Amino acid sequence: MRSWTRRALVLACALQLVAGMASAADYPSRPIKLVVPYAPGGGADGVARIVAKKVSETIGQPIVIENKGGAGAIVGTEVVAKAEPDGYTLLLGQSGPISINPAVYKNLPYDPVKDLAPITMTTDYPYILVVNADLPAGTLQELVALARSKPGALNYGSTGVGAANHLVAELFNSKAGLQMTHVPYRGTALAVGDLLAGQLTMVFGDPISVLPHLKSGKLRALAVTSLERSTIAPDVPTVAESGYPGFEALAWHGIFAPARTPPAIIDKLNEEFVKAVRDPETKALLANQAMQTVGSTPDVFAAFIRKDIATWKDVAAAAKVKVE
Repeated sequence: MRSWTRRALVLACALQLVAGMASAADYPSRPIKLVVPYAPGGGADGVARIVAKKVSETIGQPIVIENKGGAGAIVGTEVVAKAEPDGYTLLLGQSGPISINPAVYKNLPYDPVKDLAPITMTTDYPYILVVNADLPAGTLQELVALARSKPGALNYGSTGVGAANHLVAELFNSKAGLQMTHVPYRGTALAVGDLLAGQLTMVFGDPISVLPHLKSGKLRALAVTSLERSTIAPDVPTVAESGYPGFEALAWHGIFAPARTPPAIIDKLNEEFVKAVRDPETKALLANQAMQTVGSTPDVFAAFIRKDIATWKDVAAAAKVKVE
């Protein structure tokens, strides 16, 4: 009986492999839908449209962008996690819904590790720690000294409780031993607006939101959160080189398919998307959006995600950050 069971399992696996290879042979034979779990016009939407356009040109099928924002990007991410694993519904994932949400939400309708198949990381960028130009702190060390001299008196803004830049600030405060008050906002623009008005001490901002104010001189950049200096702001030192070795916090975007998508289709998509992000024209367009291009294998991307989730779970637990 056990012998028959083993034979049946082997046969089922073989049939599934053959079916996957057959479906990949003529893939794609119709348009592909790329779900962006945010409203049109943001950074993730821009990455999706730039990269999808280039991939469409090489695969001979259109990639249709579908924006499904809502609930901290949970809505759109869940749509792809529960979609048919045939390669025709993909996700433009981001660090927020993939790495941060599992750390701060008690119950998610998807498991980013079990329900999604990583294809490639497309882009990443560091956060830039910015302060009002009138703050008497010209370096990160001076900001830390100022904060330590006034425990609890200084504050920082974020795009909401449990948002990525909230946890980045909590990680920094923990490393630096600071006590600062968190002020959550409904979006980056509002937080940066109050920083410009002198209502906040600092914000870990995304480059596209803060670079114009750095150029105007209204804000001052003290550090970036990448391990090495960023091409986005090459003159700004890293947090790591400013006295906190190993400090790293990156925002990123990547392409995902539903779990159980045939490996042959995953490999084909990886090849096409990596080729797209390494194309000089695409790289230039993404650089204009303050994005750094990556392009990774599915296995490397999967390992990165597991590590990223673990990091932010530790930060959220230590800071007691939870979102119902």
